[in-house]
Amino acid sequence: MGFFLEIFLERTPEPELMEGLAQAQAYAEADFSQANAQFLRLFAMAFSDFTGHARVLDLGCGPGQILFDFAQKFPGCTCLGIDGSAAMLSHGRAMAKGINDSSVSLQQCCLPLPSNFGRWQVILSNSLLHHLAEPAVLWQTISRVAAPGALVLVMDLCRPDSERAAAAIVKKYSATEPQILQDDFCCSLLAAYRVDEVTAQLHAHNLDFQCREVSDRHLAVWGRM
Repeated sequence: MGFFLEIFLERTPEPELMEGLAQAQAYAEADFSQANAQFLRLFAMAFSDFTGHARVLDLGCGPGQILFDFAQKFPGCTCLGIDGSAAMLSHGRAMAKGINDSSVSLQQCCLPLPSNFGRWQVILSNSLLHHLAEPAVLWQTISRVAAPGALVLVMDLCRPDSERAAAAIVKKYSATEPQILQDDFCCSLLAAYRVDEVTAQLHAHNLDFQCREVSDRHLAVWGRM
């Protein structure tokens, strides 16, 4: 009987914060509408009974587009987005002025959040996990600030099997984007975690959430506290 060893591409970490002005501008101007719409569809599928009127926290909100879309879909919510990058948040604050949405606030801070940060009925996070050298800070923060019964949805990139596969994904989805964004996308794919790795992280923090691949480049985690 023959045996073979399945070898996966090792993770290559990237900087935790996207602080460069050119980086932030390229990210803010990029078309993430497909991935953002997928995030909202996943939330609606996972929590079909949610009707709004909740305190919503977005961890690693970047320029805040998902949070603005969420607030528009659920107008009864009070939303706070946090991010460690001042450059990213500057684009989000400019966007907030343009749409005049007082239900969304943005704040600069980094994980882990203190226990006195309040309790939140909905916790969202998109494309933050792969930036974290120590993923425990995300799951610890969620456990610390989630209200009882809180709804949690985390979506992130999923590391491909090879650098060639990563390059193919970049070409498929970002061929028309600026080179700086293509390079960042490739680095992010190589820095992403795999489903088995995220599942192990959840088990280590006693979080009974689902974790699944949801596209050829994304995984998602969802559940109720």
